[in-house]
Amino acid sequence: MENSSEIVSFVLAAYGNVGDFKYLYFIIILFWYVSICVANIVLIVVIHVDRRLHEPMYILLSNLCVNEINASTSLYPLLLSQMFSDSHEVTLPWCFLQMCCLYTSAPAEFWSLAAMAYDRYISICHPLRYNVIMNTERVLKIILLVWVFSFLIFILSFSFIFSLQFCGNTVDNVYCEHQLIIRLSCSVSVQSSISIIIFVIMSIFIPFSLISVSYVKILTVCRKTSTENKQKAMTTCTPQIVSVSNLFVGCIFHSINFRLLISQVPDEVNIILPMYMLICQPMLTPFMYGFNLPKIRQSCKRFLKRLF
Repeated sequence: MENSSEIVSFVLAAYGNVGDFKYLYFIIILFWYVSICVANIVLIVVIHVDRRLHEPMYILLSNLCVNEINASTSLYPLLLSQMFSDSHEVTLPWCFLQMCCLYTSAPAEFWSLAAMAYDRYISICHPLRYNVIMNTERVLKIILLVWVFSFLIFILSFSFIFSLQFCGNTVDNVYCEHQLIIRLSCSVSVQSSISIIIFVIMSIFIPFSLISVSYVKILTVCRKTSTENKQKAMTTCTPQIVSVSNLFVGCIFHSINFRLLISQVPDEVNIILPMYMLICQPMLTPFMYGFNLPKIRQSCKRFLKRLF
């Protein structure tokens, strides 16, 4: 941090026009954040308590819910704390910590979905070998590998930001977004462009390709099976297809500057759409994957009967 000692904090300029709506925004954001945490925690607890759900698919789902809480916590508490701030400043360490959490959760999300796609591929295409290939010990190793690899992707792609010298401190957003932070550096090098390309390839392109290959093979096998088996396959695979599609849309929203495409776009739209993944995905996961599956619905009913 020696090179950036003159800049000790960033100003999140997008909060400037909150005005009298700050109380309404605070209530909405708090409600949504609490709802995300409750929905994902309930699913994690149900999977942990019910031994009948101690299967690879549900263990991987539980890990995905943990990541949704991690991603949400990296964003929403800052939004809530800044809502009543007059300066809207965030110190460099906190800004870098937020980026670390955000850009670790992104590859963790895609690689977790890739692991779940592989699990479904083995279950549907190689059912007789499923218990040998996807045992609990191996699943836990996969989860550990996902988190270690995701953190390494972040370090490899964005660790150079920590030593940048900054010539400005105004971030035109409501959170610390890496591209905007890089633009504030005194000299933008080729390294920044390369780092973004590496991050996209390692955290999005490769796992998305593996997910696509898995589902192409699953669909190929399903075409040759009975109608009942096709329905079972679609019941377990549809949520992931919807989730991956939603993430793909979120990536498009995150990478596009809507002011350049459409004139007179409200500032709120240009701020909210890049956060689409952090708004919709954490709530989509527990409902599409968890409460939508019959086995988990039954387990939730049993769990609620015990409590009440």
